[in-house]
Amino acid sequence: MGCKMVFSNEAVKDLEKLDKKTAKRIIKKLKWFSEQDQPLFFAISLSYKTIGEYRYRIGDYRVIFDYQKEKIIILRIGHRSTIYK
Repeated sequence: MGCKMVFSNEAVKDLEKLDKKTAKRIIKKLKWFSEQDQPLFFAISLSYKTIGEYRYRIGDYRVIFDYQKEKIIILRIGHRSTIYK
């Protein structure tokens, strides 16, 4: 089944800042998440919803996103040490 992924302008900029290998790995994993029947099963709900509702963990990187009606809206992508600041 799966769902659609939409990237915010900030998320695109975040991806462009990363090296190509890391960016490809993140995109590949996001594609895999979006193809699952229950993509939220792999997500963690964030306590403070100011930056987003959920996050995926991909190695040392975090992908912050909202989920609306079969759509994953990618808000930010960044290293775990800086993404929440």
